[in-house]
Formats: sequence, C-alpha cells, structure tokens
Amino acid sequence: MSKRKPNSAHARMVRYSRAMLRTNHVAVLDLESSNLHTLINWKSAAAITTNARRALVDSLCDIPHNWTIYLAGLHRSPKGEHYMKSEELALDGIYLAAHLEDVIGPRAEVLRATCNPKHFVGMAWIAMPYDTTLTETHAAYIFERFGAWSAKEAA
Repeated sequence: MSKRKPNSAHARMVRYSRAMLRTNHVAVLDLESSNLHTLINWKSAAAITTNARRALVDSLCDIPHNWTIYLAGLHRSPKGEHYMKSEELALDGIYLAAHLEDVIGPRAEVLRATCNPKHFVGMAWIAMPYDTTLTETHAAYIFERFGAWSAKEAA
C-alpha cells in the first residue's frame, strides 16, 4: 500500500499566493520622476485599491518570486513628444520583493548611461512576479496613465 503524500501548509500557501497574484495581474510600478511606488493591475493599467490589497502585498513581499522586469528610461523631446528606451529583464533565480532594488539598480544605471541627458525625464520600471511579457506600447500606456512624463520638466 502506498503512503499518502504529507500535507505541507507552506507549499499550499505559496501556490495560493502565486495564483492570486497571477489572476489579479499584480505588478509593482516604480516611477522615479514622481516618486511613485505602488501596486498595479498591469493588464488594465489601474492602481490596486481593493480590500484584498493587504493579502496581495503579503503574497508579494513574503515569498520569493521569479520576476520579469520592464525597465525604461523616459524621455521628452523639445517638441514635447514622449519616448522611452527600454528593456525587458527575465531574472535568473527567485528574489524577494525587498531585493529588487539591488537587482534593478545596476541595470538601470547602464540604461541611464545610454539616454540622451537633454531629453531625459527619469527611470521607471514595472516588475511582475511571474514569467510574462509586456509590449512597449502597453508599458508606455501604463507609464502615461500614472503620469510618468508629466511629473517634471526634462533637464
């Protein structure tokens, strides 16, 4: 007779947390130009303000995830046109949300060095706690929706 697989409350909680984040399309948005750091629904480009926000924050911060990060340098031309230089990073390994800044920082500095300083507005990133892709058009829509280009004048 085979022995029953033991119950693991921790593994069940991790699976539940990851499923909850994926079904709610949760991502972390950080805009340097307006000092905004918040949770968003990346599919609808809306801030997450529901009663379940606390559970989503706990799921995001308490367990490590395999992150996909969309990193962008935001620019405004002298004619007022918005554009961005961007790259999508699929991180090797799993990281806690608290360690994202350490991972993103060096990559952001490399991207910042390639930006035109006369047009540069600021850096921005969208971090999704699962493997997915984000188009440049949709990322620009999210940044525009949260006022990334209107936060300050270009240097």
